[in-house]
Amino acid sequence: MVHLLPLPGSPRFDGMQAVLDRATRDAETLVAAGFDGLVVENFGDAPFYPGSVEPVTVAAMARAIEAVRSAVGAAVPLVANVLRNDARSALGIAAALDLAAIRVNVHVGARVTDQGLIAGMAHETARLRAQWAPRVQIWADVRVKHSAPLGAERPLAEEAKEAVGRGLADAVIVTGSGTGAAVSLEDLAHAASAGAPVLVGSGVDARTVADILSRADGAIVGTATKVGGVTTGPVDRARARAIAEAAGVA
Repeated sequence: MVHLLPLPGSPRFDGMQAVLDRATRDAETLVAAGFDGLVVENFGDAPFYPGSVEPVTVAAMARAIEAVRSAVGAAVPLVANVLRNDARSALGIAAALDLAAIRVNVHVGARVTDQGLIAGMAHETARLRAQWAPRVQIWADVRVKHSAPLGAERPLAEEAKEAVGRGLADAVIVTGSGTGAAVSLEDLAHAASAGAPVLVGSGVDARTVADILSRADGAIVGTATKVGGVTTGPVDRARARAIAEAAGVA
């Protein structure tokens, strides 16, 4: 994860150069440690819009992602996640910058979140992907962190199958309850029944990564790479290297 500092227009924005400096430094550190791809998101923009972000956010994210690419090289796959759930803007960035994928927190169904009710827009996202960027993958969270079900919880396997079969997601992401929270291994098994790659989206660290990767197709690691294990901090070279070594990719 490359967690961007607050972007223009967000309450804690403190200059674009600081955003670019942190993003490129974190990206370079992660790639040097052995990570083979990067997800870039506007993590510093809380509180997040529940739907579409402002144009200035899209422009700033595109600028930051292009800076990351220049820093790490075109061979490193990049993924955009426009928080909280702006798949349309993420696709626009992905189309313009030829990214590998976008992450969508609520792709199908609906979840109750700190932004209120968020409903999936798979019908729009899949059509825009076909028009704008057919090669860009959609990575869809299932029971995304920091959310609760709207009504009774459905079986996770059923939700994962709908994300793939009806929502046309290329991979599903399983998370714990919040940022840095461990996933349920049972949930991983259920998600795998959808027949698409399964990624773990929270709670992965040097102690757990080998076991996680024996059960999932990949892991998105954020908090555990940071100085002091604090999500908003910069990437710690030693922590990142330890995770990559434990995963067998360093």
